[in-house]
Amino acid sequence: MKGRFITFEGIEGCGKTTQIRLLDENLRSKGLATVLTREPGGTEIGDKIRGILLDPENKKMCSVAELLLYGAARAQHLEELVKPSIAEGKIVLCDRYSDSTTAYQGAARKLSPKFIKGLDSLATGGLKPDLTILLDIDPNEGLKRARSRRSLDRFEREEVSFHERVRKGYLQISREEPLRVKVVDGLRPTDEIRADITNIVEKLLR
Repeated sequence: MKGRFITFEGIEGCGKTTQIRLLDENLRSKGLATVLTREPGGTEIGDKIRGILLDPENKKMCSVAELLLYGAARAQHLEELVKPSIAEGKIVLCDRYSDSTTAYQGAARKLSPKFIKGLDSLATGGLKPDLTILLDIDPNEGLKRARSRRSLDRFEREEVSFHERVRKGYLQISREEPLRVKVVDGLRPTDEIRADITNIVEKLLR
């Protein structure tokens, strides 16, 4: 089987981590080889960078440093895990990828799109997902969910206005690349969302 690269995106509390796990279980039940991973992370080096990026104590981190750290984690992730897995014919399911950078560091942090695109090209070598599932949800609801279940990371502590910009950034990407990015309403029951995602992925795999 040809390797595939499927990413999940969305603001905090949108439910993507639950849905990507459910998809992984579904594909494995059908005998398909999958790799479930996340960004930043997925490797020992990437997980260390993740700790720095999400640590709420790092309040002084500037936007450019944040962007560069994401790029470093992504480059390592692709080289060590993602690209080899795709080459082996596996389905790579990744919780966040380049679209997160465009939405968070671009739309929300307001860094130069040209700068972001250049760095991402360097980090990824131009590798794009075959499919991206964007779980869309109102930022107020998403933050309510996120803040009710765990201690808050550096991004979850941002103001609602920040997450509203992130959401707008994501929706702009979906308008620009409708064939790759499929928007799924994240406010519905888990089983309904899972059914929609299953149908979308099955079309890709056929």
